[in-house]
Amino acid sequence: MIASTSMSRTNRAISVAALMTIAVAAVIPSVQAQDTAPPQSPAQLVDSLHSAFGDHHSRAVHAKGTLLEGHFTPSPQARTLTMAGVFSAGAVPVTVRFSDFTGIPEIPDNINDANPRGLAIKLRPATGAGMDVVTHSFNGFPVATGDQFGELMHAIGDSGPDAKKPTALDAFLASHPIAKTFLTTQKPPPVSYATLSYFGVNSFKFTDAAGKSKFVRYRFVPVAGIHVLSDAELKTKGPDYLQQEIRSRVKAGPIAFDWYAQIAAPGDVIDDPSVAWSESRKQIKLGTFSIDQVVADQKEADHSTLFLPGNVPDGIAPADPMIAIRHAAYPISFGHRQ
Repeated sequence: MIASTSMSRTNRAISVAALMTIAVAAVIPSVQAQDTAPPQSPAQLVDSLHSAFGDHHSRAVHAKGTLLEGHFTPSPQARTLTMAGVFSAGAVPVTVRFSDFTGIPEIPDNINDANPRGLAIKLRPATGAGMDVVTHSFNGFPVATGDQFGELMHAIGDSGPDAKKPTALDAFLASHPIAKTFLTTQKPPPVSYATLSYFGVNSFKFTDAAGKSKFVRYRFVPVAGIHVLSDAELKTKGPDYLQQEIRSRVKAGPIAFDWYAQIAAPGDVIDDPSVAWSESRKQIKLGTFSIDQVVADQKEADHSTLFLPGNVPDGIAPADPMIAIRHAAYPISFGHRQ
């Protein structure tokens, strides 16, 4: 069952949860001319999430999740794109977190509003700088700027079942067609967290040892293939089926994902995560993740683990303004857990 705390707010959050993403606690404006109000601070954007989902002293978004461990093996091709040490360090230990959407820790796994699912990764090389990666299971983001993100969150919070029609959310979606598309084209609930592709919707600049740079976005492709549930199959699943399934799956053998860098072409939008790049763009394999065990103390590990989207080593740099404010907002959300 969903937590009883702030039930009216929780109910309206559930009804529109698919509008949001894994990967964010907040975003920063990249097109100032589109916004008439002053830019929101990281703290205000975290508050915007709480206005939609409530403050449950957990992650402000993607609150329900499972932590696992394994290692990353880089490909030789990765070193042609970037001099980052994580791609030349041999097998790199990793901690990963699969999650459901919303800031509601008790959200059921078996509802469509728990989409998009999240995958966060912390690479922990024995020497040199590590890095964090934050992704979700939709190729794109509902809005272009941080101020729009805050507006969306407040629109959700103001659009409960008793709100007068048209609601604030109705008005927002009418003027933001990409957000409406995001809402209406989510994948059905998956067979497993291990049977979804995940996308890093923000852009990074990769620089090689010769100083040559390319803009990239990340994607993670499951070696097991993409598999979602039919309506009939979904009816047989309980509210924690994904948490249970991933534990059973990893006991039977490692879970694997191939990590790719999608390469921008001239004219691709670098600083707007709501615009996906064409599937015709070249993809270079960066390596493979092998996830082979569940973290033993889930409660303590989840309480203390912070994934920072701007945590990158030399050879990788944020290229999307959204990354900077996400990086600033995540520690604020982390503080609410403490």
